[in-house]
Amino acid sequence: MGSRVQVFLLVISIQILLVAAQTNEDFAVLKSLKDVWDNTPRNWEGSDPCGNGWVGIRCTNSRVTAITLASNGLTGKLSGDLPSLSELQTLDLSYNKGLTGPLPASIGSLKKLTNLSLNSNSFTGSIPPEIGYLSNLYWLDLADNMLSGRIPVSDGTTPGLDMLVNTKHFHFGKNQLSGTIPLKLFSSNMSLIHVLFEDNKLSGSIPSTLGLVQNLEVLRLDRNLLTGPVPSNLNNLVHVSELYLSNNQLSGSLPNLTGMDVLNYVDMSNNTFDESEIPPWFSTLQPLTTLVLRNNQLNGTLDVGSSYSDQLQLIDFQNNLIVAYEERGGFKYKLIAPSFSDLGNSSIYTSLEESLMHSFRFLQLPVDTVSLSNPTKNADDYLVLRLESFPSGEDRFNRTGISAVAFVLSNQTFKPPHNFGPFVFNADSYGYFAESTGHHKSSNTGIIIGAAAGGSVLLLLALLVGIYAFRQKRRAEIADKQNNPFAAWDPRKDSGDVPQLKGARSFSFEELKKCTNSFSEANVIGSGGYGQVYKGVLHSGRLVAVKRAQRGSMQGGLEFKTEIELLSRVHHKNVVSLVGFCFEHDEQMLVYEYIPNGSLKESLSGSSPCDMYVCGVGWDPAKSVRQPIEKGKYIVREVKQYMDKTKLLYNLQEILDPYILVTPLKGLEKFVDLALSCVEDAGAERPKMGDVVKEIENIMQIAGLNPNADSASTSSSYEAVSKGYDHPYSDESLFVYSGTFPPSKIEPQ
Repeated sequence: MGSRVQVFLLVISIQILLVAAQTNEDFAVLKSLKDVWDNTPRNWEGSDPCGNGWVGIRCTNSRVTAITLASNGLTGKLSGDLPSLSELQTLDLSYNKGLTGPLPASIGSLKKLTNLSLNSNSFTGSIPPEIGYLSNLYWLDLADNMLSGRIPVSDGTTPGLDMLVNTKHFHFGKNQLSGTIPLKLFSSNMSLIHVLFEDNKLSGSIPSTLGLVQNLEVLRLDRNLLTGPVPSNLNNLVHVSELYLSNNQLSGSLPNLTGMDVLNYVDMSNNTFDESEIPPWFSTLQPLTTLVLRNNQLNGTLDVGSSYSDQLQLIDFQNNLIVAYEERGGFKYKLIAPSFSDLGNSSIYTSLEESLMHSFRFLQLPVDTVSLSNPTKNADDYLVLRLESFPSGEDRFNRTGISAVAFVLSNQTFKPPHNFGPFVFNADSYGYFAESTGHHKSSNTGIIIGAAAGGSVLLLLALLVGIYAFRQKRRAEIADKQNNPFAAWDPRKDSGDVPQLKGARSFSFEELKKCTNSFSEANVIGSGGYGQVYKGVLHSGRLVAVKRAQRGSMQGGLEFKTEIELLSRVHHKNVVSLVGFCFEHDEQMLVYEYIPNGSLKESLSGSSPCDMYVCGVGWDPAKSVRQPIEKGKYIVREVKQYMDKTKLLYNLQEILDPYILVTPLKGLEKFVDLALSCVEDAGAERPKMGDVVKEIENIMQIAGLNPNADSASTSSSYEAVSKGYDHPYSDESLFVYSGTFPPSKIEPQ
């Protein structure tokens, strides 16, 4: 019995010695890190990191199992002594921009590691292929560093990332990785749900093996140099909710995403896909909130249909070859949402602040309040928000608290409200920890911290999805007056709601530039106070007249929108029909049907008295400095109120166009009488078109003009007298109107 007790005690003693030895090894590794890092926690003192409760160190059975020092302002290199931490499961050193140098290959010896978060640092060099030995790894995040070189895969003798079949997260975005994405990187037995390689220098084609990763939920390959077609089996990824392939050089057919029934965000913009019609599949994806396909040579008619997702917030087809937009009666313009049109509106972010606080409290983090501020857009179409969190019951966070907050945001534990979509978190160095004693090599000691500095300063980069990227982009574009009236007409700005058009379409600036031979002087067929009119030939061969506003005569967005809405609804044999418009590149252009040269008498014909009401409303503003409807007042009514036939020029000098006042005004009174007779309420009281033509010829004779000369020969002389009303496209009246329609209540006639 005595010998058995002795053996038992010996075994216990050996185990204690082994544990002590292993603990000493853990301490040795941490001490080596402490020696090469600056700004380590102050309480990293003594020889027992577990017993003394070192900040950022978690232990189980006296062994170090976690190092979490996110956003701690650490500087230095990552030691190669890590293999001795044989029980380590979590290594989170994210958001320490002072950590530099290469990643040691010895990381691959941490066999029990499940979470490796080294993102948002300044590590350089290549990805160690030895990471492929981490068979228990769940989370791998090396994003936002300066890593370069190729993506490592195994070759029978060396390991690679393809061996990580149990890993859920591949986060490698915002590095400098190059070369191709290896075909071997993906396989059907992988567990990946996130594959993020955005903003690198990857080239070659997208590997077809990617379509084998059946559990994939988020795929980001945007902002690379990828070429070739998108694999046809991509639509096998039926669990993908976010797909980013934009800003590459992808070619071939636009991929068919039919069957990807949980997709809510798709961005394949800025590629070189083959010219094709708009894909019909997008209207069948019911969860879809955002579809961005700009700059992809899409053509044909945009037909949203009636079965589109009721979650749809944005369709961005800018800079394509779309020739028409099909509008159905009763169509709900829900696809353009104003959620982020006013980024300065603090109420927009209330739900995000509340959601953050709810998450922090649920996880029992030491956060009292949060504050969001300074919303801006960066060059990568990110909405950038500044998030400040303030400690609960203290003036400052300790290192444990700040690391916990950073961990929740970095590892996507926090889920933002639906309107904000996915996000990328980045953190400033804190450096003001609530610690009083211990080793501290930072130069920040002795700084007096005011009350406002009690919060951690964190940056939350919320990725613009759906309306977010596009709506902020529209805000910037509107500021530059480069508006796209169909894809992104901003209802919160002064351009009003999306134009409600009848038979007219939007033209791009490049289309009109091309059809007018770069607005060649040889194509000018008329001019006036509004600008010049160019003859153009559309791609279909149709002749058009392009009326281009000059700088001083352009209207506001709302007025221009209202005008094209009105003109698109005017379909009359004696009024030039509106074919379309252009409202981009700081331009306002109207596109009309082309009328060959001819006399005024040939252009105006007919006998129906109802013709004259349209002409009358057009002629009155031709004389007046005011518009047909201005500030809610009806111009015909205003003219009648001002008019006094006993006085010179009928007492209309105050409302006459200043250009007219400095020219001979012979026959003006007769012209006013004629115009007013054309707008009598009762159609029977209006003159017939033939009578109007005769009266106009009579007035022209009084003015010393030849009413029988054709427009080509008389337009220049008449322009000198009355700013040109002879050529069909110099005649402002035939364009009906180019002025202001404010959305106010209009007085009765």
